[in-house]
Amino acid sequence: MYAIFVTINIKPGYAKEFTQASFGDSQGSVRDEPDCFRFDILSDPENPNRFYLYEVYRDAAAFEAHRETPHFKKWFSTVEEMFDSEFERIDMNTEFPSDKGWEQQKPALLNW
Repeated sequence: MYAIFVTINIKPGYAKEFTQASFGDSQGSVRDEPDCFRFDILSDPENPNRFYLYEVYRDAAAFEAHRETPHFKKWFSTVEEMFDSEFERIDMNTEFPSDKGWEQQKPALLNW
């Protein structure tokens, strides 16, 4: 599987708004994209203006398809003005769980 880890710094005062806007993208991703197996939104306990996204897709093509979805486009247009700097993205391959393990976990992602 293909994974990304993204660090996003936002302007002060936008943490709650950023979080709320991000829920739509994360929920839409795991609900509507069969090749998205994880989409975590994490906040930095020491910096309220820093967020991290951990996402797992079947492959890089599935991630590129994600960037064309309505929920991603809505999220990006909503939060783009909140960015305090360019975000950083690290591309990775998953080692554990196995691909089958990721696939078997997918149904549990819909229990929010």
